[in-house]
Amino acid sequence: MEIGERSARPLPGRGSQPQDAWFASLRPGVLHEFGRVLLAASALHADYSTQSGHECSAKFSELRERFAAFGQAHVFRFWEALGSSSRARLAAQAAGLDLAALAAADQATRALAAPGARRLEPAPIERLPGHGGDPKLALAATVRGEEILAAGRVAALVVAGGQGTRLGFDGPKGAFPLGPLTNRTLFEQQAQRIQGLRRRYGRSLPWYIMTSEATDAQTRALFRSHAFFGLPEGEVYFFQQQMIPAFDFEGRLILDQPDHIFESPNGHGGSLTGLATSGALDDMERRGVGSIYYYQVDNPLGRICDPVYLGFHAAAGADMSCKVIAKLDPLEKMGVIARLDGRVGVVEYTELDDAHRYARDPNGELVYWAGNIAIHVIEVAFARRAALNADRILPYHASAKKIPTVDDNGRTMLPSAPNGRKLERFVFDALTSAREVMVLETRRGEDYSPIKNANGADSPQTARRDLMAVYRRWLEEAGVEGFDAATAIEINHAVFDGPDDLRASRIRRVAEAGDAIRIAPGVAE
Repeated sequence: MEIGERSARPLPGRGSQPQDAWFASLRPGVLHEFGRVLLAASALHADYSTQSGHECSAKFSELRERFAAFGQAHVFRFWEALGSSSRARLAAQAAGLDLAALAAADQATRALAAPGARRLEPAPIERLPGHGGDPKLALAATVRGEEILAAGRVAALVVAGGQGTRLGFDGPKGAFPLGPLTNRTLFEQQAQRIQGLRRRYGRSLPWYIMTSEATDAQTRALFRSHAFFGLPEGEVYFFQQQMIPAFDFEGRLILDQPDHIFESPNGHGGSLTGLATSGALDDMERRGVGSIYYYQVDNPLGRICDPVYLGFHAAAGADMSCKVIAKLDPLEKMGVIARLDGRVGVVEYTELDDAHRYARDPNGELVYWAGNIAIHVIEVAFARRAALNADRILPYHASAKKIPTVDDNGRTMLPSAPNGRKLERFVFDALTSAREVMVLETRRGEDYSPIKNANGADSPQTARRDLMAVYRRWLEEAGVEGFDAATAIEINHAVFDGPDDLRASRIRRVAEAGDAIRIAPGVAE
């Protein structure tokens, strides 16, 4: 049985009392239990479906007046043309929104994006040994990280709410086939890595998977159909991120159907609130887990539960840590690590002004060179504190997007240009509230090759190329022969997850590994 039953989402914006002056009234109810919200929505549906015309009209008039007071009367512009079930659907959704909180969130995103809103300075970073870092410190960190893994005090958390639409793939991005030779999915490759860690350290390593409303059912079905990729069912925990409406550029809610307000996932920062509302943090504590290894599903190169990273995090006594790589150029679309008003954090690339984006030191190097690659270590206790204080620690950000809307005749259409602003929480915002933060530099070719586009840069083709380059280095470092520069390679991470595993196996040629190492002539795309 799956211990991580679906955490169905609260209706966004369902409010509670404000806790922070900056975000007055900004508490969209992300910590309300789903059951209460579901019952409330069901009751509203029943009200509009079964009450007398007079009672229904009175309730609707009150709801309509409330929306009008916030400049949102257009939400009901198709009301007269809707049938009873469509009216009930729209009324239930609308009644579940805290308009004051949503308006405050929208205004707060505008203030956050204002240039000069925060003072930026370079942040301290633990550099690679080849870039000035101390090899002895790295070795000591590796030993400490391995001790933490061997004690069973780490859990893996993957953010997997995205769909493969931009890749031309119909399904969850984690189900995308990326294996260079076997079409192994991203989820399967990551399951192999976790199997390898369980084998190496002799302890369980629970895997928490954040889905979305769009990917939850398909993700669960994929895992069931593949027997959880060889992992114990009881150590795979699914939970859903929550949803929030979007605004057009005039601050109005957007209808994507005549009887429905558009909603989208609340961002990767929703992982921390989702861990709390789903009971996942409680589950971690019952298992004795102290540290969460956070990563995103679309980065096949990212090492899971990297011991040197865990060791540096522990040595620093950090609440939260961040892995970074050197940006290719000032315009690369990556958030950068910096001190924000004296606190270490990440500035998203859309919110970095040109003065800081292009700043260089006396040696001609970028001052803000350290790009965030969305691999974090987060203490369980800190994740709980961030979730309980989400309005202050995880503020909403907005980005211009092409959002489905309806025309004057109620027909759904996708605009050709951005027509609104989606709101999202960013997990890295929690860094500025951490008591201690550790930032570790890593190599792009070892830890980062994301799949963002169907072709070109950051595509499946480049990710496969980079993954095979990693496999080739492992074999060369371990002295394994039987391949050349034109050979396509795929390694099963459950068996070999690095050159140390290969050396320990004492194999001398690829053919001795059986199906654990697959090769074929020619280099796969």
